[in-house]
Amino acid sequence: MTRIRLGMVGGGADAFIGGVHRIASRIDDRFELVAGALSSTPEKARDSGAALGLDPDRSYGSFDEMAEAEAAREDGIEAVSIVTPNHVHYPAAKAFLSRGIHVICDKPLTATFEDAEAMEAAVRDSKALFILTHNYTGYPLVRQAREMVANGDLGELRLVQVEYPQDWLTDTLEAEGVKQAEWRTDPARSGAGGAIGDIGTHAFNLASFVTGLKAAELAADLHSFGAGRALDDNAHVMLRYDGGARGMLWCSQVAPGNENGLRLRVYGSKGGLEWAQEVPNELWFTPHGEPTRRLTRMGAGASDAANAVSRIPSGHPEGYLEGFANIYTAAAEAIRGVQGGAAREDVMGLLPDIRAGLDGMAFIRACVASSKGNARWVSL
Repeated sequence: MTRIRLGMVGGGADAFIGGVHRIASRIDDRFELVAGALSSTPEKARDSGAALGLDPDRSYGSFDEMAEAEAAREDGIEAVSIVTPNHVHYPAAKAFLSRGIHVICDKPLTATFEDAEAMEAAVRDSKALFILTHNYTGYPLVRQAREMVANGDLGELRLVQVEYPQDWLTDTLEAEGVKQAEWRTDPARSGAGGAIGDIGTHAFNLASFVTGLKAAELAADLHSFGAGRALDDNAHVMLRYDGGARGMLWCSQVAPGNENGLRLRVYGSKGGLEWAQEVPNELWFTPHGEPTRRLTRMGAGASDAANAVSRIPSGHPEGYLEGFANIYTAAAEAIRGVQGGAAREDVMGLLPDIRAGLDGMAFIRACVASSKGNARWVSL
């Protein structure tokens, strides 16, 4: 497979997530970064392009300039990664989708539900693919957990417990000029959800991905502990799923001692599963009435679903970057598939798409509405 010519919007030299996307795109040698509009100001964008070794003629001052110029080139980009604050996702994606350029977008989908609906229309009207980087769905043992649930190993699902605690906003870093904290706590750039949008959507997506369950209703208590903080930094959410299963979701960015504690537990009539992102190479399975079993990536008991997205032998840890890379590699295969004439719906596989993005936005909207109504039950 020849490398896909990739552009990037956002993700300049000082942006953590931009570096993650660039590494992930290159792990399996499927992409080559050839163009970028890497910052919100033209000068910073070009400085970042120079730092990354981009051709100065392909380091652009804005995403509109980049979309127009690259679409006109015979060797223009085939796909673009959008790694900006949330409010830029829709206008940037639209600029490229309208020109038939495939879009790989960071989550959540957009800042507002209105933009999310407009994004859905832009995807529908384009021949290009749209992929949302819910990267935790790319972990090998998450794929195995999903397969085990689908195979009935847990029986009828009853309980879903998912949590995602962090501690990095325990202090009001946004008041100290920390860029990542500034935009994530700003409703104009982040949207209506703070922690619930930034990490709560990951937890919600992971639970849905593994269980296959669709949430019907929720009751949420959102709160901001940071002095003067406009958006939530902690959320407790109860969930009712179609079919009768019940769930609880906790996300927090003010829980000292927690770094990136994404954790999922699923229980059914025949057994339970437990997985934690900080120990991603272990999956704990307890058949009802039997001893708990430790399953490892590519170890004894690893499934084909886990092995298919593993790279190195058992006992060698794989994690965040490799999970991200699995999304990018699947995206590359999907792009080459549609370029070869396959239908969009036939190439996406397990890739998170516009539907996953809309589900996440509906989750944020319902959480905010519920919390404003004193944690009343709200339909999704």
